Amino acid sequence: MTLATTAALIEAARHARRGVAAFNVITLEHAEAIAAGAEAAGHPAVLQLSENAVRYHGGRLRPLAAAAVAVADQAGVPMAVHLDHVENADLMREAVDHGISSVMFDASTLPYDDNVAATRAAAEWASANGVWLEAELGEIGGKDGAHAPGVRTDPAEALAFVEATGVDGLAVAVGSSHAMVDRTAALDLDLIRRLAATLPVPLVLHGSSGVPDDTLRAAVASGMVKINIGTILNVTLTAAVRTALADPAVVDPRRYLGPGRDAVALEVRRLLDVLRGAGPTSPS
Repeated sequence: MTLATTAALIEAARHARRGVAAFNVITLEHAEAIAAGAEAAGHPAVLQLSENAVRYHGGRLRPLAAAAVAVADQAGVPMAVHLDHVENADLMREAVDHGISSVMFDASTLPYDDNVAATRAAAEWASANGVWLEAELGEIGGKDGAHAPGVRTDPAEALAFVEATGVDGLAVAVGSSHAMVDRTAALDLDLIRRLAATLPVPLVLHGSSGVPDDTLRAAVASGMVKINIGTILNVTLTAAVRTALADPAVVDPRRYLGPGRDAVALEVRRLLDVLRGAGPTSPS
């Protein structure tokens, strides 16, 4: 049984100056592939369930969380389950009922003072319930299809935000963007170093799918700890499914979802080795 807490995985990664990957889960195949890839790499990982994924599953967190927790608990490496980009406070509070050890509370679209007040209330609840709480400051972009290359998190403002809210981790805007399907993002490594030197909490990189391998390594070396990855897994899954469905005789979902799951597992293994500094691996 290897169900871990996100806090423990992040603390270990931070102490070792390594990155811990948090992969988005939409379907059971995602969760199984991430666990298989993590086992093959021999590295821990986090399974992330977003509010959007919960909405896709009819707004019901319990079945999705139960599947993710079961996969994490039976994995051969430590794995945790995280609830990501939550704007609904009721959904956030539901996390503790389902084995989820961390939440990213997202009030980043609110005016600064309102973001602080809402995030502080979320952090107080999280602390009282043993939940590791992440928040976001700065415009990371991409969720609405638009990148925000000129927007960056200011270290002094970030420090004031962390001190005012009491969050455990902070997602910062340093050049990445959500939902990128090409790996062309250029990160501000100097800013990452300044943020890491200024803030007392671990840094989180959202939109990591669009960041090239060498830059991911450099980001971790500069101080990034939690690395969120989602879109690249969907690109990989979809490509494998399309290839399988080129055969019109294929109608059994296992014959196209299975190859998709296997392809995602290989990509997860590769990315985990990148983040741990081992470089890409060849499939065995």
